[in-house]
Amino acid sequence: MTEEQHSSNHPPLPPTTEEDRFSWLRLLRSRKVGPATFRRLLSEHGSAQNALAALPEMARAAGINGYEICPPGVIEAELKAAQAAKARLVCLGSADFPKALQDVSDAPPLLWAVGDLTMLQKPAIAMVGARNCSSLGARMARGLAKELGDLGHIIVSGLARGIDTSAHMASLETGTIAVMAGGVDVIYPAENTDLAHKIGETGLRLSEQPMGLTPQARHFPRRNRIISGLAQAVVVVEAAAKSGSLITARDALDQGREVLAVPGHPFDARASGCNLLIRDGATLIRSAEDVIEALPKGENLVQTRGEPHAPPTPTCAVALHDQILERLGPSPIAEDQLLRDIAASAGDLGPALVDLELEGRIQRQPGGLLSLAS
Repeated sequence: MTEEQHSSNHPPLPPTTEEDRFSWLRLLRSRKVGPATFRRLLSEHGSAQNALAALPEMARAAGINGYEICPPGVIEAELKAAQAAKARLVCLGSADFPKALQDVSDAPPLLWAVGDLTMLQKPAIAMVGARNCSSLGARMARGLAKELGDLGHIIVSGLARGIDTSAHMASLETGTIAVMAGGVDVIYPAENTDLAHKIGETGLRLSEQPMGLTPQARHFPRRNRIISGLAQAVVVVEAAAKSGSLITARDALDQGREVLAVPGHPFDARASGCNLLIRDGATLIRSAEDVIEALPKGENLVQTRGEPHAPPTPTCAVALHDQILERLGPSPIAEDQLLRDIAASAGDLGPALVDLELEGRIQRQPGGLLSLAS
């Protein structure tokens, strides 16, 4: 008995009683039952209880000897842990289940959630990138997340170090969802414990994994499909040529989501994945306005919070480029000093520096210093 790769896009009817939810959990936690097999079993047997009764015989027919379904005690312990963590179970097909994720072919049948479930019904943008991101990459992530949040979008990311952390922190006030690779009650990395608690208070933490599960390497790729599945588009801020962020981008393409990428210097390995995505057709992103413009028509009409940000005019962009070039010389200066000298915002300066770097007009020096290209 092997996990199937495809299943119907029509979700099963959600459980309506505690006994049904218990059976759903028990079926999903049984060996060799993944999302696709779960859907098929419910479709064939009509209920999780009937599917559980049929599983041992199905396993024997598939040549698996000594197959045992998940013991009731395991589910009782998981439910107890969920109660302690104030986690709620969100079932595929229910009103609380995110509409964006529902029709994904391998959507998780069950999600544990800690926080505000209304986040799941709002338009969302996913942001992912390098764990060992650059200072400029972190600043770009913060600026994008803050502006997109102000425009009414929920920011979805994976609670990892680097870009994920920057995106979550910048969107705490406007709304953020952290999709976790382990149990929703197991914070990883530990350094993000305070951030995770804040997200649980003002945003939402999600996981398809059992309560108490410590994440392992194989769990992260599975987690990534949920990040992309929740969102209208995935923005990759910094990513190496072989990275989990590119797995998320591939998932997004498979799910019919937009893939957007922030360009980086050709010599910076942390940006090589983004540059490859752009080469292969991903939309180049310099600002939140670029993200909104790239969304499919009809999906970028969100309720703004206060006055919407006016997109920068070409004249303004050129003027900022000229200010940067006038201030820089052969002797390197710190980016923070440049920011103060020209009185620009970090959100405007970051994209302008990327533009000038790609044009070969400025260059970065060790220690985060900037100078005119030699």
